[in-house]
Amino acid sequence: MKTVTELEDALSTPSERLIGDLAGLDGDILVLGVGGKMGPSLAKLAKRALKAAGKPGSVIGVSRFSSGGLQQELEAEGIETIAADLLSEEALKQLPDARNVIYMAGNKFGTTGREYFTWAMNAYLPGRVAEKFKDARIVAFSSGNIYPFTPLSRGGATELTPPSPVGEYAQSCLGRERVFEYFSRKNGTPLLNFRLNYAIDLRYGILLEVASAVKEGRPIDLNMGMVNVIWQGDANEMAIRSLLLCDSPPVTLNVTGPETVSVRWLAERFGEMLGTEPVLVGEEGPTALLNNASVSHRLLGYPQVTLRQMMEWTAGWVDSGGETLGKPTHFQEREGAF
Repeated sequence: MKTVTELEDALSTPSERLIGDLAGLDGDILVLGVGGKMGPSLAKLAKRALKAAGKPGSVIGVSRFSSGGLQQELEAEGIETIAADLLSEEALKQLPDARNVIYMAGNKFGTTGREYFTWAMNAYLPGRVAEKFKDARIVAFSSGNIYPFTPLSRGGATELTPPSPVGEYAQSCLGRERVFEYFSRKNGTPLLNFRLNYAIDLRYGILLEVASAVKEGRPIDLNMGMVNVIWQGDANEMAIRSLLLCDSPPVTLNVTGPETVSVRWLAERFGEMLGTEPVLVGEEGPTALLNNASVSHRLLGYPQVTLRQMMEWTAGWVDSGGETLGKPTHFQEREGAF
């Protein structure tokens, strides 16, 4: 892949698994927070899959759409758009009813100093959304950040691992889940909390950060020695397919790739691909923020894009000076300060 157009096309091409699942889904799909890193390609993917499945439902994307041409881009793909501030009670009331809701709204970066806004987006707003769409299926994006750091030898936190969020961002993510759970139990709303650890595309993500640092000769801190990654297209597909797994009380699902990946190994392999010796600093800590997604792999299958394929695409993108979003993950952060 060499261009953003090729990348977007790859991210939004549905698999036969997705097309088959959507053939059994009724109603429109409403994507709340469609303007984030993952939302545009998820909406395009859902629209293409519905069309391929011969389903008449609409995909509706909601965001502030405060800058850029995203709204026009989505509409050109046949996606209906609504410009709205979801924290506005009046705007929320005016949203159309939908049988299926994918909740992607939230705040992470910039939490420090504006903790009040992060809590409003991540824990207050879910309650308002849950009341508004109490008769819908809801897939709510969450985060593996709610888990404690686990020993590298344990294979990552499972859905049964008790949450122990570090910092206010992670705490607010757990708040989002708890609020959604309350309303799911109260109203019988089928819901799934989608605990995602580190989706990537070629413009952002852990692989881009490590490969870019290798190419530019910048030091790579090994303190968070192991990570999980998943191709954004696979993560989005799993989120859409999870609409059929929603239940009350809510389902919780860890979502990431099958590997627990060494950051040192990533840097060394990117060094080989890019012809540059990586600069490694520090030592791997005994624990890391890791996510065991074996349940989602049993229910939804393994991701289609392999780790090696992601690495090869990323190395080529970095070597050719491909466009980036300038949104680092801060995956090395151990104090929960975002």
